[in-house]
Amino acid sequence: MTQARGISRRTLMAAAAVSAPMLNFGLYRAHAASPKRYSKRAVEVVKSSLIIDMLAPLALDFRPTFPAHRLTPELAQQFRDSQITGFHNAVGIGGPNAVQQTLGWFAQWTGFVGRNSDLFTLVDTADDLDRAKRDGKCAVIMGLQNADHFQTTADVEKFWLLGQRCSQLTYNSQNLLGAGGTDRVDGGVSDFGAGIIAAMNKQGMLVDVSHCGDRTTLDAIAVSPRPIAITHSNCRALVNHPRTKTDEAIKALTAKGGVMGITGVRMFVRDKEPTTIAHMVDHIDHVVKLSGIEHVGIGSDADLNGYDDMPADQYKMLKAGYKDSYAFRDKIDTDGFDHPLKMFDLAEELIRRGYSDANIRLVLGGNFRRLLGDAWVPQKA
Repeated sequence: MTQARGISRRTLMAAAAVSAPMLNFGLYRAHAASPKRYSKRAVEVVKSSLIIDMLAPLALDFRPTFPAHRLTPELAQQFRDSQITGFHNAVGIGGPNAVQQTLGWFAQWTGFVGRNSDLFTLVDTADDLDRAKRDGKCAVIMGLQNADHFQTTADVEKFWLLGQRCSQLTYNSQNLLGAGGTDRVDGGVSDFGAGIIAAMNKQGMLVDVSHCGDRTTLDAIAVSPRPIAITHSNCRALVNHPRTKTDEAIKALTAKGGVMGITGVRMFVRDKEPTTIAHMVDHIDHVVKLSGIEHVGIGSDADLNGYDDMPADQYKMLKAGYKDSYAFRDKIDTDGFDHPLKMFDLAEELIRRGYSDANIRLVLGGNFRRLLGDAWVPQKA
């Protein structure tokens, strides 16, 4: 989701920021005022994992001034307590001013990372994710949830040099590359789109089809000789929504080595209430049954605190920016996956489902680490 209006994003909710101390008997509390505890096994598997959230804007903030400041100590502590190492910081920018807005967005957020270099580090290669984990930092993967800023195939290299390491082909609507998930008609990947995919493969930039229409998704998988990603979507077999993916697409993606990230956006998780983290894990289970444990990960599609803590006016503006087919309900976040320690809740649910520690580590980030290590290697001429 996370559509950009210009280059603005949503706030991290400083008022809600409470650090989560490590207790001396090996358990975490959700926050200082909560009696909630996590099992020692969940704590250990989360702390030992390289966690990569493949759609995680650093802040969903509508104020363009937000990236110009340093984080408060409380918000910085939320990032550290989350145990998430890799944040795919990406938004949807499109339209006639896409190039200018994208350049501005990259300038703002790379400046934000530099301004907060005690906490964040930019990603160049997949090895930087490993280094960040060792150093106790958050590694920022710069991406875009659209490709309108690629006006020629040569633009792929230009934006790669600016730090872009992942790009969706389309957002929700048709562009020059293909169709979006909410388009009524999907003609598939265009000739221009095929050229952009080839340029991304050559440069070592990950192709993402999360918001693409069904035919465009399948075409992109077929056109790309290298594995690609669905960084943040869920399974159509469980929820009939234009932003979810068919079993056909999931099988095609994973047959070529791709990875699908499961999101916590409520209407993609379940079409009725309640909608909890257990229903989110149903989507993980479904991908595992279709394609195996090696092809599923996490793309939360939210910042650490989620959407539902937004100020009422910004929340209303966000929902108004999407077509009716998005079918928003009262809440956007999934219960139990809507706070900075959500990866601990996810680990607990995976443990309840019988997943081994090794397989939980794959879901939390190991699978995307493998894919990024493969995808980010430029092809030799």
